[in-house]
This record gives sequence, structure tokens and C-alpha cells, in this order.
Amino acid sequence: MKLENLKRLAASAVVTAALGGAILANVPRLYADDDRAECQHRIERAESKLDQAIRKHGEGSHQAEERRMALRAERERCWNRFRGWWNAHEQRWHTDRDWDHDRDDHHDDHHDDQH
Repeated sequence: MKLENLKRLAASAVVTAALGGAILANVPRLYADDDRAECQHRIERAESKLDQAIRKHGEGSHQAEERRMALRAERERCWNRFRGWWNAHEQRWHTDRDWDHDRDDHHDDHHDDQH
């Protein structure tokens, strides 16, 4: 009887340790997912503020340029942390540091439409 109880106890300990290890291994990833979602949200907010500045003050305004700089800074922050950046207009993550080609932060699209 005692040997059988010890075997059960050992098996329970192994299962518990394995489950605990799996949970602990996933905790950093869960925090990284939260951080990535926060990064996405910050970029979406910066893109929205840029859109508002363009509508209110014009494409080439000082306000729009300040918002472009803020958007680039948010994208750079995400890039440095995750090696990716969120494009709110395309609704996807980019894995290349190519945001300078993202409609030049709205600028090129408007000029292309005029030609």
C-alpha cells in the first residue's frame, strides 16, 4: 500500500511541476502580447491625431508635421521593442522597418492624387 501511494504522489508531483512550468513559461509571452497591444494602440492614436491635424490645419501645416514626427516616434518605439510596427490603415503588423514608405505618413498619397 505505501509503495502504491508513493507512486501516485510522485506522479502527481511530476504532473504538477510540468503544469507549473508550462504556466510560468507562458507568463512572459502574455506580458509581451499586452505590450504589443499597447504599442498598437499608441500607433493608432498617433495616426488618428495626424489625420485630425491634416483635416484641421492642412497637409503641410506645422501641426501635421509635429504629428508625423510623433507617429514616427511611436513606430520607432515599437520597432525597437518588437521588431515590428502596426499600420492602422492596413490593419496589420509590418516586420520590416518600412514606415517611411507608408504613404510618407499621408503626404505622398495627396500629392499623387493631384497629378
